[in-house]
Amino acid sequence: MAQLNYEVLKQSGYAGYALESAPEKVMQFGEGNFLRAFVDYFFDIANEKADWNGKVVLVQPIAQGLTELINKQQGLYTLYLRGSQNGQKVDDKRVISSVSRCLNPYGEWDKVLEFAKSDDLEIIVSNTTEAGIVHDNESAFDQVPPISFPAKLTRVLHERFTAGKPGIVMLSCELIDNNGKELLKCVNQYIDDWKLSDDFRKWVNEENIFCSTLVDRIVPGRIRDPQEVARLDAENGYEDPLTDVGEVFGVWVIEGPDGLEDRLPFKKAGVNVMVVPDVTPYKKRKVRILNGAHTGFVLGAYLAGYDIVRDCMHDDVILGYMNKMLYEEVIPTLPLDKEDCKQFAAAVQDRFNNPFVNHELMSISLNSTSKWRARNMPTFLDYVEQFGKLPACLTTSFAAYIAFYSNDIQGLTDKGLVCKRGAGNEYTVSDDRWVLEFYNAHKDDAEEGLVHAVMTNLDMWGQDLTQVPGFEAEVARILKVIREKGAKEAYQEAL
Repeated sequence: MAQLNYEVLKQSGYAGYALESAPEKVMQFGEGNFLRAFVDYFFDIANEKADWNGKVVLVQPIAQGLTELINKQQGLYTLYLRGSQNGQKVDDKRVISSVSRCLNPYGEWDKVLEFAKSDDLEIIVSNTTEAGIVHDNESAFDQVPPISFPAKLTRVLHERFTAGKPGIVMLSCELIDNNGKELLKCVNQYIDDWKLSDDFRKWVNEENIFCSTLVDRIVPGRIRDPQEVARLDAENGYEDPLTDVGEVFGVWVIEGPDGLEDRLPFKKAGVNVMVVPDVTPYKKRKVRILNGAHTGFVLGAYLAGYDIVRDCMHDDVILGYMNKMLYEEVIPTLPLDKEDCKQFAAAVQDRFNNPFVNHELMSISLNSTSKWRARNMPTFLDYVEQFGKLPACLTTSFAAYIAFYSNDIQGLTDKGLVCKRGAGNEYTVSDDRWVLEFYNAHKDDAEEGLVHAVMTNLDMWGQDLTQVPGFEAEVARILKVIREKGAKEAYQEAL
């Protein structure tokens, strides 16, 4: 069977949208599954729906990558968006044609710099992992290429400045806070290190727009089941080793100035991309609703006998508990439009009910101490301050967290803290070593003593949680319920 390219696509009878030729308007550092299922998908929709007429040139960020394969397929690849939407199973296929080519800077740095001077270039996108936005003292101006991504970007921008070209819009997608601001900070450090001109510094900071962004789409990536790959190839009429899979839900929040929304093609295309003056509230929405829901219900759900997130969405008690936590405890404390937050929460239920993803509760449970502190504790404290009472579900969530870390402890091993869920069903709690040692040291404590020790551990919470009126006694009571009657009974009581 022939491998995907434009001629093979035509011969396959594909009836969807495809754009073979257009000006190259985007330089994208990163060619992996996430960017191809997210950013390049949005640009592809912009070509079809907004007549954007643009192509993306990918730049491979590390020495090993997909350049050869992408170029062999002329930038084409098949994307499946799979999941649940409004309670209905969705499995959509689209051939993405927004990518023109891929460059490997470790053998084609001259081509990267040449593209930097293009009159068509308008946007630079990056997703070089959380470790990508770092200042590296070993990076030098004349390296081929410079070591770090910010150093490469500084060199690209200098080439563009020297050629007398206008500035670009920089869209940073790395999963760190203030990603765009941190990237600009690194670029300015290289300007200092390399003793580049004040005119260049002024051009970088005044003529270019460095945007911090929030990205949100789960991307499982390539299909690993050989039988499913063979079935899809047969259906499509071509082989595609670049096939990518993402969930249906996707939102891209871009922090930028007035007028940027009109420079970007997304609003006209009608996709879920928004330009806002401050991305912080949307990050808070994601952390407290999506991530907070995960951490808020999975530990008790695991103790109740569940292993997969999707299965929890079919239990009326657990689903009701999660929804009460989101709609009655989390959303009222958020500084955003309440209807928007409710729509986001409804999408969370669909996302958790994804029939194509077996998201294990134990994988979500990793490092739950720091996760509860970052995702759930701020909502808990805001709720107490605003309403003067304990939030029932979040209080139960904290008790479930303690129960999960202390349930019939068998001992501490190199892999973690071994506990038991029912007869013979051992599980291993994974967290920082000092956290595990703490719980192992308190394994024989009664409920009241254990809760007091946990709540007064300043290293865990940064404060003494026993100072929250009524919290210590209520958590100890709920912990007893979990241990004597089960976590599901505790969730039922919270409803």
